[in-house]
Amino acid sequence: MKELVEVIAKALVDHPEDVDVKSVDGQQVTVLELRVHREDLGKVIGRQGRTAKAMRTILGAAGMKLRKRLTLEILED
Repeated sequence: MKELVEVIAKALVDHPEDVDVKSVDGQQVTVLELRVHREDLGKVIGRQGRTAKAMRTILGAAGMKLRKRLTLEILED
């Protein structure tokens, strides 16, 4: 899942070299922390959060397949 988020984020931003995804595993929840360049933060979040919501929806569907709960946190670099 980490690679999926990384590929999607790199396709959206102007500074793909600054995209970093870190996975923090818990017992029931895996948190994916996405860090991007300051200028690209708006592109990853999207208008009214639509892009971020779409990415979280994809993670939710993939997580159901893996029987694991995945959440996405977008952090400023």
